[in-house]
Amino acid sequence: MTSRTPRDSRLRIVPRQPVAAARRAVTTRTKRPAPRPPEGTPPPAELARQARTVLAGAARLARWADGAALRAGPDGTLPKAAAQRAAEALSLTPQQVRTDWDRARLAGLVELHDGLARAGWRLRAWDRDDTAVLRGWVALFDAWSLARPAPATAGPAIVAEVVEALPQLLSLLYLSAGPVRLSALLDMLDQRVAELRTERCEVPYGQDPSPGSADHAAPAADDAAGASLAELLGWALDALLTVGALVAPDGAHDGVHEAFHDASEAQLTPLGNWSVWVKLEQICVAAQSPAGHIEQSAEAMLRGCARLTPGPARAEYRAWLAARSVGAAVEELLTVARGEDALLRGLAFEALRAVGAPAEAAVRAAADEPALRPYALLWLVEHEGGDPETAPDVLTREESTWLWVDTAAAVADHGETQLLVRHLDSAVQGSVPRLLEEVRAIGHPRTVQVLVALAAAHPDPALAKAVRRAAFQVHTGGV
Repeated sequence: MTSRTPRDSRLRIVPRQPVAAARRAVTTRTKRPAPRPPEGTPPPAELARQARTVLAGAARLARWADGAALRAGPDGTLPKAAAQRAAEALSLTPQQVRTDWDRARLAGLVELHDGLARAGWRLRAWDRDDTAVLRGWVALFDAWSLARPAPATAGPAIVAEVVEALPQLLSLLYLSAGPVRLSALLDMLDQRVAELRTERCEVPYGQDPSPGSADHAAPAADDAAGASLAELLGWALDALLTVGALVAPDGAHDGVHEAFHDASEAQLTPLGNWSVWVKLEQICVAAQSPAGHIEQSAEAMLRGCARLTPGPARAEYRAWLAARSVGAAVEELLTVARGEDALLRGLAFEALRAVGAPAEAAVRAAADEPALRPYALLWLVEHEGGDPETAPDVLTREESTWLWVDTAAAVADHGETQLLVRHLDSAVQGSVPRLLEEVRAIGHPRTVQVLVALAAAHPDPALAKAVRRAAFQVHTGGV
């Protein structure tokens, strides 16, 4: 006989995986044979050895910081006293310490826990896992624009244009399979920047759009910004040299501030050549595969990835990201996350995990937005090396409840009814009455729809009745 009294049904506390709960399982696509790198590419063990050499100083500092109670400032940089202490302990200059510190953070060798430095998971695997080493170096390579400060006279707009144009320059360096004259790189940079401005229809206010005026638009913008494209090309090449992607010009060595100031040509290192090949291969695979989304918007790409299992989805994210500048891609993903589709919100943050360190500042800013805060906090914990199984512990009770409702909305919109019933197990409250009480108070805009869908799906009549009553109370504003 079924009781008419709502039961205090105990919820089984399990690791919370919001997006995994909303994703539908599908058959994995037929695997494509692993592409072979170009002839002459060193084997992975040799590439990893080169990456360890590039990051040797960063790894040494990270190991020392792990046991030295080194504390960073609020923005992640080292305070003067901490940098001086590290410099004395490691026989370095404070500037060398700051450089190694930045590299260690970008490569995932060091993580901050309440400002305190701890060894990152890549550092723990540094001597035994070549794949972890190469991924750490690629993370540094992807963040090349942070390796050196841009010229002080350069405006942020033109710096962003140069960063967005650089993939084309790297492709030229790769396809040339040898040194490329800086004049050719400058011509390509000039052409690409002009294309970017044309795409945005940038015509200076008050300027007569007469024939030929477009020919002078780019130089005028350069002059207004205070830094020429030649200077910015030198900055980009010096930054790539710093991260180990370019061969040092004759007479220069790593660490020279303006190594390409008087150089005449540039060439990729084996590491740089391999990394560019990997990114081009990702683009080709995505373009040729049935699930290729490289030319689609972030929203269309994420909708397409919703039917994929996590592994193939990550490959699509990486290919989509490889075809865009980091800043534009991150902003487009966050714009999708701010929309009404909860599934796309979770998938957008999955794609941001593929971005890594370059997305950190934007994700930290997104943590101030209530609808994005739970996702952003979980992203930051995992980015800093936290255990994904315990990452939800950083959320407050209210944030966890909001995330539960948001994930339930994704399941209700895109999943099967049994997934919604099983989603009860991931709630933090421990019992259905307490869950309903807190869900009613949380104020999520999809609360009513989620509760109605849950009541319709649940096989227990008494529990379903209690859930329907809660939905009615939220709808009418009752208690």
